Amino acid sequence: MKIKRRKTITVIVFIVILVLSTGYSGWNAAHPRRSCASCHEISPSVETSLTSAHRSITCSQCHGTALSSGIHSLTEKMDMLFTHVSGREKSSQDIRMSESQIVEIMERCRQCHQIQYADWKAGGHSATYAHIFLDSTHNRTERPYWDCFRCHGMFYEGTIYDLMEPVDNKGPWKLKNPAQANVPVMPCLSCHQIHSKNEPRQPAMAHDHPRNIFYERDQRNIPFGLNVRADRMFLRADYFIVPGIFKDGKKVNTPAEYDYRLCVQCHSPNYTHEAGTEDDRTPTGVHEGLTCYSCHAAHSNNARESCGACHPAVSNCGLDVTAMNTSYISADSPNNIHSVACNDCHPKGKGM
Repeated sequence: MKIKRRKTITVIVFIVILVLSTGYSGWNAAHPRRSCASCHEISPSVETSLTSAHRSITCSQCHGTALSSGIHSLTEKMDMLFTHVSGREKSSQDIRMSESQIVEIMERCRQCHQIQYADWKAGGHSATYAHIFLDSTHNRTERPYWDCFRCHGMFYEGTIYDLMEPVDNKGPWKLKNPAQANVPVMPCLSCHQIHSKNEPRQPAMAHDHPRNIFYERDQRNIPFGLNVRADRMFLRADYFIVPGIFKDGKKVNTPAEYDYRLCVQCHSPNYTHEAGTEDDRTPTGVHEGLTCYSCHAAHSNNARESCGACHPAVSNCGLDVTAMNTSYISADSPNNIHSVACNDCHPKGKGM
């Protein structure tokens, strides 16, 4: 009798596990409108994702499943369920990923965007909280304050007092949570939005077909922008205006390209819009009018190979431009590559 009961219990348990696993697999594989979008709070995000460049990617490939990260994922999903059924559900405008979730999702971005991730990792935008907020030279020059998060730590959920101590120019400084030290301050979602409306990138096309030539083919939307921390929203780069930048009282010819409009949001001048102040990199002098991507690679920011794209091996001065005394050669050079002018090397026009 006991053996028969054990067999019955075993069969029941097996059937339950089979039903749950089948349902779990079916849920993860189902179309978003029949799974994730069944929650009214999430349906707006689902609808935008279905018009994005990532429309063919399932939700779980980026967001994971209830079991993808073990007990952490399961606890998170159970908390979401409890919040919903308890009547404390948030509106779709309030459902946002935490910084830890954004860093976690970035690791999934690299599975498809390996080259872009490697370039980002090799460049300055992969800086961590330790790099930025424990920089003693910078902290002694400018006291850390709340607006640092506008560019460094857009998704940080606390204040500058929650992040570090002391908040002054004296130091020594430390992060209150040591685990925050290696978290990137500018993850992918700082400049990219997963759900933004766009067309998937197409493979190389035959340009002998009329539909594929440049003035007839469909244009993709701008694939980059900025997460505006103060307003908790993402703005595409084409929404930003071309800023007015001045040098010695004269208006600088600023490029209208979208990459410059984006970069100047963080690499911005002081309140007078004077070129070269604060962290401004607006090109003036001989490079006036050039946009950022003229010299810098998109994700790595590398500019070491850019001179040869415009300059011949020998300049009009009879010198190799890559050997001139500018900040291209040495960071200590008095001739900043962003503002170098003819008179910097030829005072009063001598030798020109």
